[in-house]
Amino acid sequence: MALFTRSVLVSLFGGIVLGLFLLNDFSFVDTFYATFTLFFTLLSQAWILKTLGFALLVGSIVILIENSGGIGGFIHFVQKKHSIITSARASLLLAYFIGILIFVESSITSLIAGTVSRPLTDSHGVSRAKLAFVCDSTSAPVCSLLAINGWGALLLGLISTQILAGVLVGESIDILLKSIAYNFYAMSALVVTFLVIWFNIDIGPMKNAVVINDPTRQYGFGKIGHMVYPIILMVVLVFLFLYITGDGNILKGSGSSSIFYTMIVTTLFSILYYKLDGVMSIKRGLFLSFEGIKKMIPIATILLFAFAIGNVTDELKTGLYLASFASNILSVHYLALIIFVLSSIMSFSTGTSWGTFSIMTPIAIPMAVAMGADIPLVIGAVISGGVFGDHCSPISDTTIISAMASECDVVEHVKTQLPYALISGLVASVMFVIFSYM
Repeated sequence: MALFTRSVLVSLFGGIVLGLFLLNDFSFVDTFYATFTLFFTLLSQAWILKTLGFALLVGSIVILIENSGGIGGFIHFVQKKHSIITSARASLLLAYFIGILIFVESSITSLIAGTVSRPLTDSHGVSRAKLAFVCDSTSAPVCSLLAINGWGALLLGLISTQILAGVLVGESIDILLKSIAYNFYAMSALVVTFLVIWFNIDIGPMKNAVVINDPTRQYGFGKIGHMVYPIILMVVLVFLFLYITGDGNILKGSGSSSIFYTMIVTTLFSILYYKLDGVMSIKRGLFLSFEGIKKMIPIATILLFAFAIGNVTDELKTGLYLASFASNILSVHYLALIIFVLSSIMSFSTGTSWGTFSIMTPIAIPMAVAMGADIPLVIGAVISGGVFGDHCSPISDTTIISAMASECDVVEHVKTQLPYALISGLVASVMFVIFSYM
């Protein structure tokens, strides 16, 4: 529905209601009550409220940076003063390398890459759909490869649980590092994205992606620091809050709390910084912040609905069914491939790679042990599938935030990105079969 009607909210709500209708034995009254209860429960959970708060505050920071003249100063610095970004390729490579260097949290990565690069890609005639593709294709893949973040913490915990249960033998960190070496989808996605940028490859819907050329939109000329300092602070604060919420261990920190606190502090810092530098008054800064929040309300609503439908598919036991179905028809040589495909379907359906890891890891590891398969290879298949499905899903938070940061329609982003993601997924599939035989 989302792809064909272009109405994400209506489509998500339809999926939620249909799932609850099945769960409540086709009772309209019970379904109505269950729908109300589901949203009430979701809005009672701190991590969901913090994630929604993050999405809203993104609008505040973006609009503050724009009105400070920081983006105009950055464009002048890299394009005119030093002639660093002088082509469409260079503007996309900027987004690509930002996505690789800022690997602490996928949402922050997409936000910064899109916000910084969008004015430059616009000025060089690059479609925002292509920028959204680059932001999305670097954020989650890099975070899943360089797991010095919440991704690594989750995976370590899931592997450690299997060791404590006696299913696995060894050190969890060693197993995780070996598994990351088999994260074929993330690797192929990064290579494909670079090749697409370097050779300007447009396939499928990307050929017809709209190029925004708005001559009325002018970025005020200001200091480059008005953009750079808030962004640097944002990156530093994420690490700091991960350290604080993890009681001294970054890997154990809370991602939702860290990005929420980061956005609050960065917003307040930006308003005070611009006041002290004579750019805008406190009153003007607060007004702009609320304007930015208002613009992000539709995005936050989509995120809330995405969390809801993920909850419904979990209640329906979709993942457990797929895994049990596959276990009856598997050959050890195709175990990694099937785990990759199942994880992809689950992640696409729920819009969450982390949820997929949590469901599939306890299923895939015992299956691999029982069948004598290579454990790190199978875990790598779970990671790859989780990232692949999440990458393609119109209800994924990274998909939504990448589109938001690039100011691209969510459905257009999904349609234009899908062919490239499928190519990377095909490469990963072949690699899993080859390494299973090896």
